[in-house]
Amino acid sequence: MLTEIKRGVLYTVVTMVLFAGVYHPFMWLVGRVLFPDQAEGSLIRRSDGTVVGSSLIAQNFTRPEYFHPRPSGVDYNAASTGGTNYGPSNPEHLKTVRERLDAVVAADGVSAADVPSEMVTASGSGMDPHIPPRAAEIQIARVARARQVDAEKVRALVAAHTLEPALGVFGRSRVNVLELNLALDDSFGASSRAAK
Repeated sequence: MLTEIKRGVLYTVVTMVLFAGVYHPFMWLVGRVLFPDQAEGSLIRRSDGTVVGSSLIAQNFTRPEYFHPRPSGVDYNAASTGGTNYGPSNPEHLKTVRERLDAVVAADGVSAADVPSEMVTASGSGMDPHIPPRAAEIQIARVARARQVDAEKVRALVAAHTLEPALGVFGRSRVNVLELNLALDDSFGASSRAAK
């Protein structure tokens, strides 16, 4: 009986040391050495080193000289991620989608049929940092006009910032809005007004 108690206590102590004392520092070290950017939160920095955001979290750009992100069900609050939980036939959801569609059509001068669903519906997390290339394409004319630059130069930036599916098959093509907007500022100069 005493042998079993000793064995049980020893097992408990060893597993506590391994899983509470060794595992966490080991995983922290692996993250810092093998994946340093991801371990820091995939932060995006300006050339002077200031952090402007994360490539994983959407920000709300509303000014005409910037590409606009996908709508957020949580007002782009990373501390409160989540969707709206409205079903596709919910009257409030339909009203919100209609308002968003009208706003995109008015701002970008495109027909309602050209607007991808991602520009009028929030993602499940409410923080999706990407838009599909089609959503970027419908915004090019507005951004070029607001910045007074050739639309083809803006289109080239979009193409340069379009990420293809992983291994060519997993996921879809996408554009990170924050990275694209920072590239706009780097290429054509930041607006005199505060960003966003």
